[in-house]
Amino acid sequence: MSSCSSCSSASSCSSAGNPGGANCVEAMLAKQDAQIAERLKHIKHKIFVMSGKGGVGKSSVTVNLAAALAEKGYRVGILDVDMHGPSVPNLLGLASGIEMDDTNSMIPAAYSERLHVISMDSFLQDRDQAILWRGPKKSSAIRQFLSDVGWGELDFLVIDSPPGTGDEHMTVLKTIPDAECVVVTTPQEISLADVRKAVNFLQHAESTVLGVVENMSGLECPHCHKEIDLFKKGGGEELARHYGIPFLGAIPLDPATVVAADQGKPVVLLDHDGPAKRAFLALAEAVADAANNGKGKKLSA
Repeated sequence: MSSCSSCSSASSCSSAGNPGGANCVEAMLAKQDAQIAERLKHIKHKIFVMSGKGGVGKSSVTVNLAAALAEKGYRVGILDVDMHGPSVPNLLGLASGIEMDDTNSMIPAAYSERLHVISMDSFLQDRDQAILWRGPKKSSAIRQFLSDVGWGELDFLVIDSPPGTGDEHMTVLKTIPDAECVVVTTPQEISLADVRKAVNFLQHAESTVLGVVENMSGLECPHCHKEIDLFKKGGGEELARHYGIPFLGAIPLDPATVVAADQGKPVVLLDHDGPAKRAFLALAEAVADAANNGKGKKLSA
């Protein structure tokens, strides 16, 4: 039995003096930990998409990676832990609203038979409403997404993160110790400088990294089909080489990606072919191969 004297919440706990009682914070967290473990054991791979930099296209990579994996026949879930700027439902054209099943578990929103989503955006009646939360509340919401959502049997849970290396990232990696990370960058130095900090964070967290993705890597001219290095090229591959991390692929800029996002449809699901679609399909193949065959690299400080 735990002791109230060793509990950090003892001063504000209504169950102080009665460890393990109905309102004991430590007991409630232990119960939730058990629920999370039960949910996660039915998910084969947990893929954490992150970057130290904002604006590199993490959500676009998450959505198209997940959609491509689902197209390949895998059962896939997307967990959007960007509390302040959730964009996954918009990229998939999903309306707000979450239902409960007969066990009082949240049912993730279905994009297709093999692709389901949970995001804070799904709970907002007004999508222009700001989320004014500090760290502990964000961490609590992530834990609830993992403990109270009926994900069922999944091959992949792809987790979209906000920029930086803050509360959300630490909560995910602490709660899901076997998460496998995909690091997203763009080729230019202003992005790489922040991504190096993210890699350093993963070293201290002793996380497993599946590899690096270079997004916005070149532009294929729609007229002559020649490649233009609009934002440079090769920075992500060089970063991967420097840290000894696998390089998973480069995603070029493609106007079709913008059109698809505004339509609420992943570019990988468009009928016509294109450079971004081909690159995302290749990325899904590389991620599936790395995850299924244990090719990720365990980092250490």
